[in-house]
Amino acid sequence: MEIANGSNADILMLEAPPQLAAAPPAQIIDALPYIDDDYGNPAVKEEVDRLVEDEMRRSSKKPSDFLKDLPPLPKSNFQDHPMLAREYERVRAGKPPVLMDTSRYGLEMPPINKRNDETAWRQAVQKAQRLLQHQVIRLENLDLMSKHGPEVWKLYNQQLEAFLARMQSQVLELSGNIESVNRERKYHQQNTAYELNALSTQWRELCLKNIEIQAACGEIETRMEELKNEAAGRGWNLEENIANGPQHAEN
Repeated sequence: MEIANGSNADILMLEAPPQLAAAPPAQIIDALPYIDDDYGNPAVKEEVDRLVEDEMRRSSKKPSDFLKDLPPLPKSNFQDHPMLAREYERVRAGKPPVLMDTSRYGLEMPPINKRNDETAWRQAVQKAQRLLQHQVIRLENLDLMSKHGPEVWKLYNQQLEAFLARMQSQVLELSGNIESVNRERKYHQQNTAYELNALSTQWRELCLKNIEIQAACGEIETRMEELKNEAAGRGWNLEENIANGPQHAEN
């Protein structure tokens, strides 16, 4: 407890506890959401929002700076996948995708100036044979799909359902853990609220008591000054009397 001098007009207050080493701002957590209801006050909410907006406006951080604390992404050079490497570089450079060349799927006659060219007609026939074989393979694939496709899709759907069941199980487990943590926090905060309120009340009472003591000390000092002035007016040397003791004063 601090005691003020007679000429000091400061209010007597309890001495603050020693300050601990300040933690980094990102690690300071002082919110008690289950017992702090000040944010429900519209005036407090407006002031808090204003302070947050001011802080964000003054901040020199960019949105990309908030990811600096995260570990870097794994790098892949696509050594075994040259097509993926080229596509990755294209997307990274912001270039448009290369359109697929569909000219080989078209069946056209040789140009007019090559209608009498045997080589041009042979190439056209070969292209037609390739297209015909391609259509035959497509028909075979469709036939295989009609025979075996339903069973393959059923198996795939079963795998998806099993994966979904695992994910839902993990979600339920994590949700239960989150709920358990929130309940524990709420329990501890609500139980601690009584102690915090009691300490706050005790602190206010002690502050009021210190104010009363300060006021009483001020009155006593004022009364002492009045008595000293009165003694000086009567020619009494109080300091000498105090030094010689009460017996000398009576004589």
